[in-house]
Amino acid sequence: MNKKETAEIKKNFSDKSGFFIMDRILTGFIDAEKNLRCQNVSSCLTMSRAEHDVYSDTLKKVLNTNVGKAFVEYEFPNEAYDEGMPQDILYSLLKSELKDETVCENFLHHIANNIVWEGPFAVITAYCTYAIRKKNKNDEYADGEDELYRYILTALCPVNTGSDGFVFDSSNNEITKKLNTELIISKSPTDGFLYPVFSNRSTDVNHVMYYTKSISEPNISIVENVLGCTFVMSAESEKESFRSILKNVVGDDLDYTMINTVNEKLREVVEDNKDETDRTVIDNAKLKDILSDIGVPKERVDMVEPVYEKICGNVPLTAVNLVENKTVLSSPGITVNIRPSAADKVRTSVVDGRRCLLIDLDDPTIEINGLPVSL
Repeated sequence: MNKKETAEIKKNFSDKSGFFIMDRILTGFIDAEKNLRCQNVSSCLTMSRAEHDVYSDTLKKVLNTNVGKAFVEYEFPNEAYDEGMPQDILYSLLKSELKDETVCENFLHHIANNIVWEGPFAVITAYCTYAIRKKNKNDEYADGEDELYRYILTALCPVNTGSDGFVFDSSNNEITKKLNTELIISKSPTDGFLYPVFSNRSTDVNHVMYYTKSISEPNISIVENVLGCTFVMSAESEKESFRSILKNVVGDDLDYTMINTVNEKLREVVEDNKDETDRTVIDNAKLKDILSDIGVPKERVDMVEPVYEKICGNVPLTAVNLVENKTVLSSPGITVNIRPSAADKVRTSVVDGRRCLLIDLDDPTIEINGLPVSL
């Protein structure tokens, strides 16, 4: 799923869309010892509006449009569809429409038995349908029979005792210390997944989307053990690997201009492929092209392949994860943040024998600690 497809599902994750139905909700509570303490299936048609809205708001957070970072697509290996394997468990749950108690219980036990998680947590899974309106060659909605996209959306929510603090006791008219005894389910899931994926505006049962609230620390056990897929590097890990490759290949030739130029080339690659369904990647061949285009010497460019293989093997890096949204210049005691639009205003140079950072100012008025200063 690309950003556009994810945005379409998220936009229509509402009763108001007219094409979407959230039919049933499966909930389960798993304690700190990984015991399934309870499970329940509720009809969305009969639950209260307040309850429905809480479920909807929680689940919608899983549909994160930061695709490739917070919301990552994974392909099931061939054996995942064998009986009792993760894809088979998910597909059975999808087919059951959350109507089969045994299938639902099997799904919850599968999560409890395979996840690495500190403390208790809740599982919230919805069975949903979305009527896909067909489009013509001009990307306009066309008349005809709509395809029905059936999917399950799961949110994994941490459970904690109530916040520490004081409360007002209206019966005694006094402020007292609150007792932290209630187990409160967070409305902000830390992880989740969507199955099957919505690809090319159609159903793809051989892929699954994994959501993580923490891009730098995704829960690998969910990807590998619960979903049965091969984990790819996190966004931050990919960025660190890319930095290491550049440092080893370019070495002492790395300077401010080159770093920003590489970043701009990466930004162009992402922009040129923003509507592609498949994730846009940077492999050793693409990186060699980028470095050649910006004038890196051939002997350095030839080093890309062995250095890349040593650091990343044959795994391509996700292009969008490598793009820096700002340039950060840091030296002991000094940090300067530069937006892409102002990258050309900054230079490094030697002035009177001292290495300096120079900033071109179009407007001679600047602010220091919020106070205007004229130069």
